[in-house]
Amino acid sequence: MGTILGVDPGSRVTGYGIVEQVRGELRAVDYGVIRADAAAPASERYLVIRDALAELIGRHRPDVMAVESLFFCRNASSAIKLAQVRGVVLLAAAEAGLEVYEYAPRRVKQAVVGRGAASKVQVQQMVKALLGLAEVPKPNDAADALAVAICHVQAASSPRGGGERT
Repeated sequence: MGTILGVDPGSRVTGYGIVEQVRGELRAVDYGVIRADAAAPASERYLVIRDALAELIGRHRPDVMAVESLFFCRNASSAIKLAQVRGVVLLAAAEAGLEVYEYAPRRVKQAVVGRGAASKVQVQQMVKALLGLAEVPKPNDAADALAVAICHVQAASSPRGGGERT
């Protein structure tokens, strides 16, 4: 399977998690968040996200990127901002020649916890357990990105196959 870069796109905070599967064992290689100055223009924030992802991809050389897909947003403005960040994430992957797979939030929860309606706390606890971490990854966006990467590992090894190729 190799190395998977999981991304939880956000207009304020974008989480990332790099997971490696070696001989059936999952291991967290790196995780954290990308924060851009909220007062900066959107174009500058997007450049910060793209540059940070390019740096992570260059440093860790993942084999594939897994991204959480858009979910229902009540606020159209928030949905547009999130879609723009996803575009930046997809651009960074394309520039690096990475295949990208996307997973709906319910599918990520199902893969990690076993229930599509699992709570954030349940997902975080299972990410900790599955990766053998001493504590729950912080902040939440990093834990969510690790969960997306774990979901891809499980989906790719399933007879049903991986997520939707973007």
